[in-house]
Amino acid sequence: MDSIGDMINSLKTAARAGKTGVTLPLSKLKFEIAKLLEAEGYVKGVNQAGKKTRKFINCELVYQDGAPKIMGVKRVSKPSRRVYVKNRDLYRINKNRGMAVLSTPAGLLTGRTANESKVGGELMFTIWS
Repeated sequence: MDSIGDMINSLKTAARAGKTGVTLPLSKLKFEIAKLLEAEGYVKGVNQAGKKTRKFINCELVYQDGAPKIMGVKRVSKPSRRVYVKNRDLYRINKNRGMAVLSTPAGLLTGRTANESKVGGELMFTIWS
């Protein structure tokens, strides 16, 4: 089961359906991804909710002139096939049209931040608007 793939697919389908927000099951990695997407302006108002045993992430989606900010996502590295990139290969990804999310030794980073830090890692997914 691919929980990261489920998360980004839920965000994309909710945005295309015109929903104001999405509720996702909580995990540390998914919460860090949601915070990263919030910092880049793809979602807003990321917070945790729920009881001790069953927690969730609430994400509000961002719209520009009635159109969703999230137009598409692509899961690159899957549990069955991991994809690793070097920092010099990051400029080819989406060519400034979107954002790549990497899992690096320095934590979760965007492609731009990883390139500035000169660090590579596992290319988790790309998202564009």
